[in-house]
Parts: sequence; structure tokens; C-alpha cells
Amino acid sequence: QVQLVESGGGLVQPGGSLRLSCEASGSIFSIYVMGWYRRAPGKEREAVAVVTSSGTTSYVDSVKGRFTISRDNAKNTVYLQMNSLKPEDTADYYCNADISNYSGRRYYWGQGTQVTVSS
Repeated sequence: QVQLVESGGGLVQPGGSLRLSCEASGSIFSIYVMGWYRRAPGKEREAVAVVTSSGTTSYVDSVKGRFTISRDNAKNTVYLQMNSLKPEDTADYYCNADISNYSGRRYYWGQGTQVTVSS
């Protein structure tokens, strides 16, 4: 079994920063792409940022220059550093990872962590 556990969400004022972490644990052979998604109230889920196993990154336009995704392959962990946060960044943030193990290869999701940007 594979688990993705997120941490680091919370309440922050506009302009502030938060760092999200997501650790994958369990039966894991390899982790390919890892990413962060979010779902704001009343909106569709969107991909925020992804990082490949070699470190190539991609961001949605609305967070470019403010968010940074990174990963520590030795710790099976992906991070999302969020700076200059705006109220429109308020959402539930979910970690996603493409993982292979004894059962095969598929995408796994974390349980989500809430980020609220408000004064």
C-alpha cells in the first residue's frame, strides 16, 4: 500500500508564505511525476505545479514567480513553497504522485491540506 501525507497548510495573511510538504510511504519501487493540485470553493480542481523525477518543473500561470515546487527523492517527499500569497490562492491543496510498486503503476492522492489566505 502507498500513502501520501500532506502537511503545512493553514491560515496566512495576504503577502505571506507557507510551505506544503507531502511524503509518500509504503510499498514503493519508483516515483515518477509528483505534483500539487488545488480545489477552491465552487471551482474545478486545477494543477498548480508538477515536478518530474529529474527535477523539471511546470506551473500554472497564476502562480509563476510566487510558488516553487521541489522534491527530495531520498525522502520520497515533494514540497510547495508558496510566497506572496493572495486570497485567490485559498483552496484545498492535494498532493499527487505517479508511483510504481508490486501492484503496478498508478497515480495516488493525498488527503488534502487547507490553505486560507485572509486578513
